[in-house]
Amino acid sequence: MWWRWIPALAGIALVRLVPPDVSMGVRKGRKLRIEAAVLLAAAVLFATTLRLAGGGEPAHTLLKLPLLLGVPAVMFWLLRREPATWTAESPTTSWRRYGPAIPVAVWLALSYAGPLSPPPSDYALEVDAFTLAITIVVVLLVNSVLEEVFYRRWLQTRWELLLGRWPAIVLASLLWAAWHIGIQGTGSLQTDLASTFVNQGVLGLFLGYLWSKYRTMWPILVVHGAVNVVPVLTPLL
Repeated sequence: MWWRWIPALAGIALVRLVPPDVSMGVRKGRKLRIEAAVLLAAAVLFATTLRLAGGGEPAHTLLKLPLLLGVPAVMFWLLRREPATWTAESPTTSWRRYGPAIPVAVWLALSYAGPLSPPPSDYALEVDAFTLAITIVVVLLVNSVLEEVFYRRWLQTRWELLLGRWPAIVLASLLWAAWHIGIQGTGSLQTDLASTFVNQGVLGLFLGYLWSKYRTMWPILVVHGAVNVVPVLTPLL
């Protein structure tokens, strides 16, 4: 578990040290509570139904798109006339744009340029270039982009306004980790929960803190994208 923990903990420590810290003006109300509850229900339903369906494809994609994209889209449309839930107070600065590069670069170096690097995948050596390119694009859109938008930008942000920063980060991280049981599970729920919390859960803390501290998408997309793509591309280097 340490090859996951050391880069994530080092990244969290650097996020703590590198400014700025985004603040938000909060107007708690009915819209916030509804959005937070619906997003939470969609996350729980996705993790539960994916495991009950046996995981893998096509269940993974067929459940993810309607629950993590369709449900929020319908909810936002229905609530579009409600008053805004919050307003951002921190101005855009160079540190907010580029400060995350420091913890992200250290995380990348520890994760993929040393003894903590995970074993590479043979997938890139088994398919043609066109199939590899299409696979990477689909994986980045369906996994990296959609998951970070749903779990961090949508779900975590709203629960931060209700619970505070770290309770919301932990909640989003556990929900994000839990759905991986459906594609990586062994059949033992206790073992699978422990495994996903140790791996994806701890990485989720780093992703969640990056989003909470800077409120910009590129750092969490780079980290999540690297997790999905680097082990696949490593054999080609």
